[in-house]
Amino acid sequence: MSAPLNEIVDYLDQLLDAERVQDASLNGLQVEASEGVAKVGIAVDAALATIEMAVESDCQMLLVHHGLLWGEQQPLRGGPGARIGACFRGGLSVYASHLPLDVHAELGNNALLARALGAQPESGFGEYGGVRLGTLAALPDAMPLAELAGRLAVAGCDDQTMWAFGPDPVQRLAVLTGSGCSFLEEAIEAGADCFITGESRHSAYHLAREAGINCIFAGHYATETFGVRAVGERLAETFGVATEWIHLPTGI
Repeated sequence: MSAPLNEIVDYLDQLLDAERVQDASLNGLQVEASEGVAKVGIAVDAALATIEMAVESDCQMLLVHHGLLWGEQQPLRGGPGARIGACFRGGLSVYASHLPLDVHAELGNNALLARALGAQPESGFGEYGGVRLGTLAALPDAMPLAELAGRLAVAGCDDQTMWAFGPDPVQRLAVLTGSGCSFLEEAIEAGADCFITGESRHSAYHLAREAGINCIFAGHYATETFGVRAVGERLAETFGVATEWIHLPTGI
């Protein structure tokens, strides 16, 4: 079954509220290279490799978290030119949702990761551009830190670094997927037992240790697979299009 690209784009714009969050990413339709969409590729990154894999799999659209266009306009040469050129040659449109997909209450990376751990999202933390990027969530019962790490692994985040500086067991989680370490102080102020994000920073080590908070760094890529996959499932249900998960982990 095929659906018009413009109808899918209008649906995604409304579903994800692309203009809700101030963002360096140009969220929404970044490349318009097809009119109809029968198959959507789902990926974390709009890299040349994922674009080529989507084209090879006969996708007419690629839905990603990390898109092609960021910040100010840049020359389309070198890597950016090669990626966008591959989209047009392959008839592949690209739709990106960065921070709007992180913060979405139902389909966002933070909320979905919290629920995968058995925690219930309650509120936000880490204000940026008038929006709270992170999710504060509570486990129904206190859980040993090792068990929480095991649940992360089962959810697909099995390459972890842990700083066990806080209480054990834990119950109150601060979740901010991807590169969220700059909001560690806000997680501490919110009273979290454990801060879960994608990657660490050297400067955060002593802050976490002195504040007595546990931190689990579960991979930038791995923690940001949840949202795009959930949105892909929603597109399949709503429009009857086929979808394909294009898995290209970066190891970071």
